[in-house]
Amino acid sequence: MTQHATTGPWDSTRDAQPPERAGKRPPRRVRGAKLGTTVVEQLVDDIVRGALPPGAALPPEADLCEEFGVSRTVIRESVKVIQEKGLVRIEHGRGTQVTDPRQWNLLDDVVLTAVIAHDENVTFLDELVSVRTALEAEMAAAAALARTPDDEERIGAELAVMRANLASTPDFAAADVRFHDMIMAASRNRLGRAIVNSIHDKARTSMLYHGEYNEAVMRQTLAEHQAIKDAIAAGDQEGAAAAMRRHITDSWNRRRP
Repeated sequence: MTQHATTGPWDSTRDAQPPERAGKRPPRRVRGAKLGTTVVEQLVDDIVRGALPPGAALPPEADLCEEFGVSRTVIRESVKVIQEKGLVRIEHGRGTQVTDPRQWNLLDDVVLTAVIAHDENVTFLDELVSVRTALEAEMAAAAALARTPDDEERIGAELAVMRANLASTPDFAAADVRFHDMIMAASRNRLGRAIVNSIHDKARTSMLYHGEYNEAVMRQTLAEHQAIKDAIAAGDQEGAAAAMRRHITDSWNRRRP
């Protein structure tokens, strides 16, 4: 895949930007039973989009209490959660400092969601597709070796659903996702399947990831999926890996903004 030199808001090489405004931040009152969850999500978003750049200190505890309209206990627990995600470190005498993006836990659901949401130059999505390609190619090869008749039937069934839904983009896309999942299930690689499903689910929340569907694109996708299915059915490990790698890479290149 072609590497792109642009940087996104999550990139550790970007110049640190000053906070959006001096003084107190505007109120962001939160309500409901999961106050801490909302505070965590909003602070993570602030950090990822650069409103609180690396090296910056979080606002004082009292200011955060006023900003979110919550107790000190909620703020303290929320900051601990953010620290566990790798976005801040608590230092005695210096307060709570935002860490370098290289320390962030990018597989954490909240962090990954925020990074993808602010990946305006799709550099992070490029990396995500690269990881997905490597894992799914490996699992396609494993599926060619470990498949059972039931696995082949499930893979074929999803391909048939795709073929029957060329006039329905949502149904086609849903069957596309299930086709890949059936191959990963056939590989018996539970960890690889969990990682791909997690990162792919988050990627699909970004409009930049989807691209445009039309009949020509869907027919090309069908042909690529057929090649993957045929290689797996033939027990061709190298062919299955190559077909999967080519499909994911070409599909991303077709729809990449």
